[in-house]
Amino acid sequence: MTIIDAASVPRGSRITADVCVVGSGAAGIPLALTLSEKGLAVVLLESGYMQEHARTQALYAGEVADEKMHSPSDRYRQRRFGGSTPIWGGRCVPFDPIDFEKRDYVANSGWPISYADLLPHYPLANEWAEAGRFVYDADQVFGAGVNPMFRGFSSSVVCTNSLERFSCPTNFARRYERRLRQAARLSVVLGANCTGIRLVADGGAVSHLDVATLAGNRFEVAAFAHVLAVGGLETARLLLASRDVALDGVGNDHDVVGRYYQCHIAGNVGLLTVAGEPNRVRHGYEVSPDGIYCRRRLAVAATEQRRHALTNMVARLHFTRITDPAHRNGVLSTLFLAKRLISYEYGKRLSDGEAPTLATYLRHVRNVVTDPLDTAAFFAHWLSRRTFADRKFPSVILRNRTNRFSLEVHSEQIPLPASRVSLAESCDELGMPRLRIDWRYDPADVDSARRTLDLFASEFERSGIGKFAYDRETLEADLMRFGAFGGHHVGTARMGRDVRTSVVDADCQVHSVRNLFIAGSAAFPTSSQANPTLTIIALALRLADEIAARLDRRQATAA
Repeated sequence: MTIIDAASVPRGSRITADVCVVGSGAAGIPLALTLSEKGLAVVLLESGYMQEHARTQALYAGEVADEKMHSPSDRYRQRRFGGSTPIWGGRCVPFDPIDFEKRDYVANSGWPISYADLLPHYPLANEWAEAGRFVYDADQVFGAGVNPMFRGFSSSVVCTNSLERFSCPTNFARRYERRLRQAARLSVVLGANCTGIRLVADGGAVSHLDVATLAGNRFEVAAFAHVLAVGGLETARLLLASRDVALDGVGNDHDVVGRYYQCHIAGNVGLLTVAGEPNRVRHGYEVSPDGIYCRRRLAVAATEQRRHALTNMVARLHFTRITDPAHRNGVLSTLFLAKRLISYEYGKRLSDGEAPTLATYLRHVRNVVTDPLDTAAFFAHWLSRRTFADRKFPSVILRNRTNRFSLEVHSEQIPLPASRVSLAESCDELGMPRLRIDWRYDPADVDSARRTLDLFASEFERSGIGKFAYDRETLEADLMRFGAFGGHHVGTARMGRDVRTSVVDADCQVHSVRNLFIAGSAAFPTSSQANPTLTIIALALRLADEIAARLDRRQATAA
């Protein structure tokens, strides 16, 4: 219908709708558009604007218990139209069936839904993300035996045909703005900060949401269904800060909101030396028949995960440490020297956690000077295939002449109730308490990664393709060098059947509030090996169907 500024809403007024969605990211936009196209009246509230806005972004600032273990709360996520999709890397991977299972060796695991319940929504999620067909098996995409990851490698333990697909990456605000404007019964309100969830007297339903602007305007929104699609951190903050009726926070009757906070365990470890010629290894990106960049990964088969009691983990082939000039690669040294010009989330990992010496800088400069042709060719490719391309080349991939790689590990972590976000004593400009983040991991996370790497090593050696070695004593330091990985904020309002250990039910409804729902990774009980975006979209689409069905039943009852 329209996109308006919250400043234009009459002060003290109440907007009504069938559904109010808070947040316009990868969950909020597909959810709002899907509901609108089902004929429902929808209001989509977004704190930010079309472009970055410093005062709005500052509302995300908070406290971190240990800054070595977690990035500042206003990093990795954007408070703007499109949510954090303007800065995401585009990696799309579905969760695996094993991720939904209750695994006795993974404490606090198990979803109240199965992979089969979410599977019907994954293909459409792929379309929303512009990631092509929902096919994540390399043999099905490229043909069995075509350009395998390692020529001559065969194993029933370690799989190499698992794919990740890449979005453009798609900025959901820019990509779907026209569709939002043309939606018949959808209103998007920018600059609208939800500051409170107001419950009816008995606490069993939402009466309305409080909305405020930075300029001081305030109004309310009331709907049949209210959906929080504001990310894993802000969801917990908003629930905990709404304490007028539920004194401990909405949905927090059993002190679960904000707990079980997960990200991913990640880092570059070890050295894999592959025997034979460099063309024996396929470590870069391939383009699928539908024009999507894809990349293969190493993974342990689900049967072996259960047998060895392993958490779900994948590994990608990666170049050796960028920070060490001993690689003698001009491109890597250029990236190191230009790290201050690179976005925070990637530049951070170019520091390696150590302060480089002058001698280190000089050796990197020498690498650039002595490797001009490869460096120039790389940046020409980068400009044409990344900077000026609509579908961007996903990341730095270099020709490897030595068949020597590190493994880039990406693993789920065991959900811990002590890993949590809570409210700080300080408040933001709107008077809302800021967040305090205390992310923690379990030593069992590192132990599982160690045993997974050992399986990789034994299968590489058994097959004769090469040898993998890593320092067992420094593995924990290698994986925790940068603490929690990136913007994957998971589990703070987890899904479950038991109200004592979860916040929402299988339909993403807050247990104690019949018309309040959570869309996004806050509802994930476990984090999987996968980046969360694709599953965020799929779960939001499933929720859209559930809300529409409830409204249909209400209308049928009224009739």
